Amino acid sequence: MAGIYIHIPFCKQACHYCDFHFSTSVKKKNEMVLALAKEIMLRKSESQNEEVETIYFGGGTPSILSTEDLRFLIDEVYKNYQVVENPEITIEANPDDLTEERIIELSKNKVNRLSIGIQSFFEDDLQLMNRAHNSEEAYNCLEIATKYFDNISLDLIYGIPGSSNEKWKLNIEKALSFGIPHISSYALTVEPKTALDKFIKKGIIKQPDDEVTQEQFHILVDTLQENGFIHYELSNFGKPDYFSKNNSAYWLGKKYIGIGPSAHSYDGVNRGWNVSNNTLYIKSIQENKIPIETEKLSITDRYNEYVMTGLRTIWGVSLDKIENEFGKLYLNHLNKEAKRFLEDALLTIEENVLRATKKGKFLCDGIASDLFLVNLD
Repeated sequence: MAGIYIHIPFCKQACHYCDFHFSTSVKKKNEMVLALAKEIMLRKSESQNEEVETIYFGGGTPSILSTEDLRFLIDEVYKNYQVVENPEITIEANPDDLTEERIIELSKNKVNRLSIGIQSFFEDDLQLMNRAHNSEEAYNCLEIATKYFDNISLDLIYGIPGSSNEKWKLNIEKALSFGIPHISSYALTVEPKTALDKFIKKGIIKQPDDEVTQEQFHILVDTLQENGFIHYELSNFGKPDYFSKNNSAYWLGKKYIGIGPSAHSYDGVNRGWNVSNNTLYIKSIQENKIPIETEKLSITDRYNEYVMTGLRTIWGVSLDKIENEFGKLYLNHLNKEAKRFLEDALLTIEENVLRATKKGKFLCDGIASDLFLVNLD
């Protein structure tokens, strides 16, 4: 089994673009930590004697928990599962939580990877997104964190309304100046019912410009590759030996267990998702019930997921795997639908593996959807 994902559903404040499940009230934090620990125990039979390779604290804002809370939950995993000798243990953290004292505390525990939500080094960008930290905190936390952690990832957002290409280049240069070995970078996406969506509809904030967003994506790719990063997934860049083991497992279709409200799980055949309500989640766990809905994936579902995730990564879509696991009907469909993208140099086939070209990477999600097979089962 690849690993265990633990969702921490609390944030100090709501970022304008975020549509993840979280609460800005931490009144039930202690109850939630106990519920998370109990779900870890209740689901230990799902590991089927497989080893846990990664433990990932996502959210929300996991760094809102105390170091003692995080240690308690990590210990619960070790008590109930077989864990490999040197697992990757990641905590997502915001700069305003990463004081020097806190960073030192984390470095003395089992946490060995930080994923820091910088998003931008510029004050106006942070204010537009309603981030809880400021630019000074972004600089300070990275200066300190790099002294105590070798394995650090930071997040950057491009396509922010009003942000020029020159400003975006400065953001990338500032990130590189800290010697960080992994960068995750995402286009600013306008999700329905978010504050950002409402502000754009009211004309308070401009709609992100698709052309500028695409230009900034290519600036990102070129700059990071020139600096020794491998573009191993659409939004992720790592130096050799610093790819995210947790995220790579998702893209490679490995099994994982999702703990906490709204967390997703996958066992190779079934996909599950916990209830997205903190109160209902805690109540259910206290009653020894796991509040999860599950769906058995059809062969077509699994084909579509493999095409989607494969095209986003350097590992691509193996045509041999398509034929062996899904059959010739799926292979013939894929070859037929991929033809026009091959002719347009958006896709390429090398060693019987279908991959997005540099030109096609930014468009790969849309390309993948055109390669899907619908209603075959």
